Amino acid sequence: MLKHLARALTVFTLFFAASLRAGASDGTQSIESLRHLSQSVEALVTQVSPSVVQVLVTGYGPVEDAGRGDTDVVIGRQRSMGSGVIVDPDGFIITNAHVVSGAQRVQVVVPAAHAAEPALRSLVSARGRTVEARIVGIASEVDLALLKIDLDGLPALKMANYDEVHQGQMVFAFGSPEGLRNSVTMGVVSAVARQPDNDHPMVYIQTDAPINHGNSGGPLVNVDGEVVGINAFILSDSGGSQGLGFAIPSAVVSVAYPQLRKYGHLHRSEIGVQVQTITPELARGLGLSKDSGLIVSDLLPEGPAEAAGLQIQDVVESIDDVPMDSLLELAFHLYTRNPGDRIKLVVRRGDERLRFDLPVVERPHDLDGLGDLGDPETNRIGQLGIVGIGIDDSIAPLVQGLRIKSGVIVAGRSQGARAADVALSAGDVIHTLNGTPISGLQDLRTALDAIEPHGAVVLQVERSGKLSFVAFRLD
Repeated sequence: MLKHLARALTVFTLFFAASLRAGASDGTQSIESLRHLSQSVEALVTQVSPSVVQVLVTGYGPVEDAGRGDTDVVIGRQRSMGSGVIVDPDGFIITNAHVVSGAQRVQVVVPAAHAAEPALRSLVSARGRTVEARIVGIASEVDLALLKIDLDGLPALKMANYDEVHQGQMVFAFGSPEGLRNSVTMGVVSAVARQPDNDHPMVYIQTDAPINHGNSGGPLVNVDGEVVGINAFILSDSGGSQGLGFAIPSAVVSVAYPQLRKYGHLHRSEIGVQVQTITPELARGLGLSKDSGLIVSDLLPEGPAEAAGLQIQDVVESIDDVPMDSLLELAFHLYTRNPGDRIKLVVRRGDERLRFDLPVVERPHDLDGLGDLGDPETNRIGQLGIVGIGIDDSIAPLVQGLRIKSGVIVAGRSQGARAADVALSAGDVIHTLNGTPISGLQDLRTALDAIEPHGAVVLQVERSGKLSFVAFRLD
């Protein structure tokens, strides 16, 4: 029935215009058009809602205490919430990285099956089921995170083709604004590509569909029920929706999801070329025909660009028929490409205009080698559901900006463990357990073995240069 939604909207628009011209002489036909539109929107909501979850996050941080002096800092438990969307029937959920930032515990409220029922009864079914979730991966650079819950057979949504997103297209924002679960709002795509931060390559879809706090991580869908983007933030003077909402494009989500699932972090795609912005001085000095755009300044040895015949001082004109005028445009274009894809590159070399067909490759990540350093059996920490590696002089250089030069780094998750209860991801570094410093695997095992069944465990964890506590109870 969703296919009828787009048709219904078109028919309604044409009929509304005709009604204005005719003085709305046929009231019955007008009502039927509205009814058709309403039923089509209801069908869309019925399909999409079961795939949208509420994300509940517990952490620790400074809290206000009016009874203490201004110089005192009180640390207490904090709770926050956001939204997420099921992207795989096996329990994988996409949300925003900022939703789960600093999380010690993550829970997900999975909605009950949506069906036509009386209004009061829907209040009961809307309560859903609360389950524990673990953070599989975080990509802060694109504000995405991947969660996993131990349920299968879940209804997952498909990603829309970003190239088919157009200004004026009708979209619907799903989520839990201000904690109000199972909410939906309607609007249009205000702009296909907005770049709020000129110093960051991320581009967002702008929409006027009302988005508020708590919608973060929820899906922005089209009339076919496909995910156009992931709601990320709003621009507002009041703190509430003013019709300026922004969503992470589906193209970025499609690239990030498999990498977060496989590695726990995001790999950058590349073609083995380094470029920089052309300035008037650079153009005059090198005798270039234009004083703006991008110029090739370096080539990765034995990389795709060098192998294809590109040269330093080639001036980049376009990629995949899209003009490239800035570094940010090129960076975002590569954000949306997977390793193994091919791109068409056009460059200017003197008076020649040359075309190249280049494969996209994966840029190595410093943490990728960790999994090879630890044996899945001998380095397994069963109570935590992880494979860990003690930090020594050979491991420390692999972890950029490590604040404490000792501990156990999480190389990956292990199968068959109580992983859903411990919010640890690859790259996390465990420094202390219940206040006791951890210098290596043996220290961690000894400290865990000393904990009584169902005893409280608090790990001090370093993640992306920030320290936080992860608290849970042993089985």
